[in-house]
Amino acid sequence: MDESRVAGVSEQRATAREALERTSFDLLVIGGGVIGAATAAHAAREGLAVALVDAGDFGSGTSSASSKLIHGGLRYLRLGDVRLVREAHHERRTLAGSVAPHLVHRLPFLLPLYRGGPFRPWFVQSGILLYSTLALSRLNWLVKPARARELVPSLRLDDLRSCALYADAWTNDARLCLENVLAAAEAGATVVNRAEVVSLRLVDGRVAGAEVLVDGEAVPVRARVVVNAAGPWVDAVRRLEDPRAGSSVRLSKGVHVLVPGGEGWSAALTIPQDDVRVTFAVPWYGLLLLGTTDSDYEGDPAAVAPCDADVAQILAEAATALPGSLLPSDAVRASFAGLRVLPLGEGATANARRETVFSVGPAGMLSVAGGKLTTYRKIALDALDRVRGELGLRRLDRRPFPLPGAAGRAAALPVELDPEVGAHLRHLYGTRAGMVLESAADDPSLLERIHSDGPDIAAQALFAVRHEWATTAEDVLRRRTTVALRGLADAGAVERVEALLAPAAQA
Repeated sequence: MDESRVAGVSEQRATAREALERTSFDLLVIGGGVIGAATAAHAAREGLAVALVDAGDFGSGTSSASSKLIHGGLRYLRLGDVRLVREAHHERRTLAGSVAPHLVHRLPFLLPLYRGGPFRPWFVQSGILLYSTLALSRLNWLVKPARARELVPSLRLDDLRSCALYADAWTNDARLCLENVLAAAEAGATVVNRAEVVSLRLVDGRVAGAEVLVDGEAVPVRARVVVNAAGPWVDAVRRLEDPRAGSSVRLSKGVHVLVPGGEGWSAALTIPQDDVRVTFAVPWYGLLLLGTTDSDYEGDPAAVAPCDADVAQILAEAATALPGSLLPSDAVRASFAGLRVLPLGEGATANARRETVFSVGPAGMLSVAGGKLTTYRKIALDALDRVRGELGLRRLDRRPFPLPGAAGRAAALPVELDPEVGAHLRHLYGTRAGMVLESAADDPSLLERIHSDGPDIAAQALFAVRHEWATTAEDVLRRRTTVALRGLADAGAVERVEALLAPAAQA
């Protein structure tokens, strides 16, 4: 690794380390996934002194490995969880309407009904009607195969009886998480990634902060309240408070793959596999996002990864509604695995309710885990509400606010760009797209693409390290841009980003 790059990053992070050590915080949030980031953002906007730390990169766990859908969760109606579906639809409208309209985009979904499948058309129609009523949507009918084929040109028509049609939304989950981190920082929070909590500080038997390892240095952090939002690591952090603590959640592994396809699609597919499980085929940045699996996971959360059997299962299940010619194993551009955090219970994880698990340890730390990406904002607010008294808040402002990329009016981009690149930047950064291009004013080479087959450009790498806490090429390629998920993070792309990171870190 380039020594100048290390020095630059260390200098940049020294200020954050110092702030962690010198400040008496009202709230320390452990875990920089979307729930932890939103908790920190809302707390900071209340005028509290807030610290947000993550042992890895922001959003590097579940929050960048989801199905990338903002949706009500049609299958949860089948499980009888009408309340969750209603809440999710409300949050979907809020995210798409005011919180992150540049990142959350409405999309029609087709649910194909094949002869011999698990559902009859009348049953699905009644479910879609209820689902769309909860969504305040009028898109709730059955369409004939010919119309469905217009929406999804690749749809397999053999034995297709009809398709249910409804609406949900898609997103870039990693960017949505990151903008919550940005919102926290803009509101005054101290945010530090690659900052691992190694122990908790106790004063008179109560949690009063933590010892955090930042770049090899132990930093004592004082805080009146600690919230554990570590996702799949929630129990590991709980055991720092109580070594005898058992498991409060169980984990489910979900795998997704991306393959070429999706050209001309104006809808996504929800493909029934049995009377509970569905899989998705979603047009996503010019590719098809396919998945997901749902299986118990008991290993190290950091070691979760797709295996050949997972990929084969996803391709086979997608073939229920798509031609095999789209789905050869060698067509897979990228794959990823994430972990759902579920309540304890018996039976298959596919049948588990997506409830949020709150628990308070013997020394007062609040732990929060589970739920859905779609309802992350409500979960964060509910967590803060549980510690409102300890934080001295008489009331909590639950009103939505625009994330940084949604705030203000989009200005004209300062340089002329390929329309594909310009549209891509506006989607990823919203009203901040012009800021990304400022570095290119003196260096036009920064307008060059990181990989010739994708729209992400070199200026994004500089922006990622200067303004978005990226420290490695993986941070840039996997979570700040779309390069890796397009299957374009080859040696050349990595080398180019590494070369850009070194001088950027010193700036």
